Amino acid sequence: MAILTLFHGTDHIIKAPNLAAGKDTNDYGRGFYCTLLLEMAKEWACKDNVDGFANEYRFDDDGLKVLNLSDGKHTVLNWIALLLQHRIFTIQDEIARDAREYIIEHFSVDTRNYDVIIGYRADDSYFSYAQSFVSNALPLRSLNKALRLGKLGEQTVLVSQKAFDRIKFVDAETADKEIYYPKFIARDAAARQSYQTEVKKSKSYRDDIFVMDILREEIKNDDPRIQRIILG
Repeated sequence: MAILTLFHGTDHIIKAPNLAAGKDTNDYGRGFYCTLLLEMAKEWACKDNVDGFANEYRFDDDGLKVLNLSDGKHTVLNWIALLLQHRIFTIQDEIARDAREYIIEHFSVDTRNYDVIIGYRADDSYFSYAQSFVSNALPLRSLNKALRLGKLGEQTVLVSQKAFDRIKFVDAETADKEIYYPKFIARDAAARQSYQTEVKKSKSYRDDIFVMDILREEIKNDDPRIQRIILG
């Protein structure tokens, strides 16, 4: 049994999280999105430049089924597939439209039998990387590096009623927008800067994979080239 301390950043206090209150268009669909880090929750609480709260909870995950997208068994393509299912993407051309359908079909993870999902939070910079990849403008290696360099935070998401039955409200700390909105903006800017300096300086796309390659060669989730690119 593991008792975790989770934080949820928002503009109000939530003493009784409710699965029905979640939005289907969040990163991994309907759920309650939390972080293990108090400071991160305060930044998320002030992301719209308003004062907010970091709600603190005790969460017992004993016996729950957890999907950890950062466990090494899954790749960034599995993460993108879930985003494509739930988030609203701007699909501007035929390549992006075909890529969306193909990635969902071949790289998505069935989350229906899970209680908790752990994975990247798709803030603006992360979301823009995903859009660029789907539009064939960003190769897989660069996408993977951008996500690892960004440090925008992992989220722990409760996605089943069983999980919601295990979370208990503890307290709520205020988050001052004058302090935490600039921190939120600075973190996103740092992610973009890391991308510019560490990823785009590489001009060689040899042995890399673009989304057009995935479509043309019908690359599947178990293709060894994916692991080679990501681990290389």
